[in-house]
Amino acid sequence: MWAARHQSAVELYDFLRSTYEQGTKENLSGPFLYKDDIQIHVVSDGQCKSLESFWSGNEVAFILEKKSDNMEDNDLENSKNESVGFEVSRQESPQPLAVSTMKARQLLSSYTLTLNPNMAQLKSEAPIKPLPPLWVRCDGSDAEGTCWLGAEPLKSSRNEIMGMSFRTVNCAGPNADKTTFPTLENLRKMHKERHYSSATQTRGFAQYDLFGSSTIENSVIESQSSVTVDFVWNGVDSIMQLPPLTSAATLNIKVEPGDLRSPVYSVYKELDFLLVLAEGLKTGVTEWPETSETTPAMELVQQLLKDLKSKLDGLNSSLSKKESEKVKSDTAAVDCSIQSFITERGDLDFTEMLWCRMRKSVSSYQDVVNCFSLVIQGLKNGEAHPWIHRGSNSTLSKLIQQSYHGSMQSVSLTGLAPIRMLLEIGLDKMKKDYINCFIGQDLATFNYLDYFVSTSVDLQEQVHRLKKLHHMLEVVVICNAFLSLGHENLFPLTQSCLKYYKEKPWNEQHIFQLPIRPSVISTFYQNSHPQIWRVEIFSGHGQKEVKTTWQVTTRRPADHVSFVVPDVPIDMTLSGENEEIIYYPTQVSCSQVFFC
Repeated sequence: MWAARHQSAVELYDFLRSTYEQGTKENLSGPFLYKDDIQIHVVSDGQCKSLESFWSGNEVAFILEKKSDNMEDNDLENSKNESVGFEVSRQESPQPLAVSTMKARQLLSSYTLTLNPNMAQLKSEAPIKPLPPLWVRCDGSDAEGTCWLGAEPLKSSRNEIMGMSFRTVNCAGPNADKTTFPTLENLRKMHKERHYSSATQTRGFAQYDLFGSSTIENSVIESQSSVTVDFVWNGVDSIMQLPPLTSAATLNIKVEPGDLRSPVYSVYKELDFLLVLAEGLKTGVTEWPETSETTPAMELVQQLLKDLKSKLDGLNSSLSKKESEKVKSDTAAVDCSIQSFITERGDLDFTEMLWCRMRKSVSSYQDVVNCFSLVIQGLKNGEAHPWIHRGSNSTLSKLIQQSYHGSMQSVSLTGLAPIRMLLEIGLDKMKKDYINCFIGQDLATFNYLDYFVSTSVDLQEQVHRLKKLHHMLEVVVICNAFLSLGHENLFPLTQSCLKYYKEKPWNEQHIFQLPIRPSVISTFYQNSHPQIWRVEIFSGHGQKEVKTTWQVTTRRPADHVSFVVPDVPIDMTLSGENEEIIYYPTQVSCSQVFFC
């Protein structure tokens, strides 16, 4: 019997080691088929949401589960001929399936045996290397409702395995009646009985959704944007305690650029047109978006040139007022709730006014050619003497500067040249917009922004950096508009964004974090229900610390277990303090074993 167990343990270790190496090398997550209808995934941070709600590990982990039923027969036959690391192809992602708790314990036992440095009979010539944590999906059929079992190696500073940390996750199902939750004293007693400890400490955690509560009623907008706040405090007084104002609070901000709820959505639309031009310049094919102007592009440009000529001839003394009104309509129409934050520029030069008209009206390559032909012809004939900002480097700006001296070089409006010219003036204009915003609000200096507006890189890289600037703007504006954060919080948030994007590529899934005083956002969470509420009862110190965790979440802790959701009367689902929330009470027990 022991020989069979040892052999199974070695086979599992070899499979996990090979799977881990193949998965990380080829960026594969699986599933990888193991024997006895078992498959394994290699997941990293963010790839298993239900696991993240009670495990805060930031490293790669194995998820072991029962083989899904819709695998192709040919794949299964081929997998038998593969010793390790065979990735099974699937036509779609099926519902995860769980194994029995008994089977899960057997697998964790094999996992533990192979990582024990004292098991000499299992050692091969190669040294045993630590493996990522292993989590097994359980079917919850036992009396405790076990839905996850996990094991993680405890390592020393020299990366040597000292022991194992085991976690058991139990969930009896959803519950809308908070009066049935266990008391804090009962949880303390349970912990002491399991770990034979007399002295215990408690730590609380709560997470609230702040952005969701700010959405417009009856809104059907689907978005990946989210703003949550995490609270951590020591000394929990009671179950579901409201986080005290002395808690350590951290905002987690994830913004999807282009969110319709964003106050700078119109700025995003302007940037989006710039991205279309950049893609067209790269591929040679431009997907023209629908225009927002009913007047043809040629007429708008002709009127702009006519106004310039009238101003030159002194025939329109009211032009400056009219032009100011036009500038206001051409720049981003910002939501009134943040007018004090986003200030509209009133100093648009000719190329920027031209961009504002063309981006809303051109619908074809020929429109762009015709518009630039009109402008160049007007410059050559001396019908227009527009002013431009000092330092403008676009092709059109250089032609305007040359027209001041009566000698313009010839420009061919063929091929991709017109698209490039339009992209250049749009880049110039939007860079100044973002600079005006960040510097105008004392959130950054030009030295900090120089990397993002530099002209020393090619146009595609300039556009890429502008996307980063816009993402930062969306993050800061949402915190200002929906949470009413002031400069003392927006400044460190902006600096954090700038630092991140100077080192990292553009990533709309990134979660920006900001430590904050709870009193600043107290009105947003004190009358709300937490998404996650957790208490940790722990004893011992350092490597020998053990803890019992009890938590409730609005999201089920396991997507492989079918829970029966209780009926909630309609009259109890009111907004505000009386809102009835269905929670999933979950207990996570943690124990440790040290290898002697």
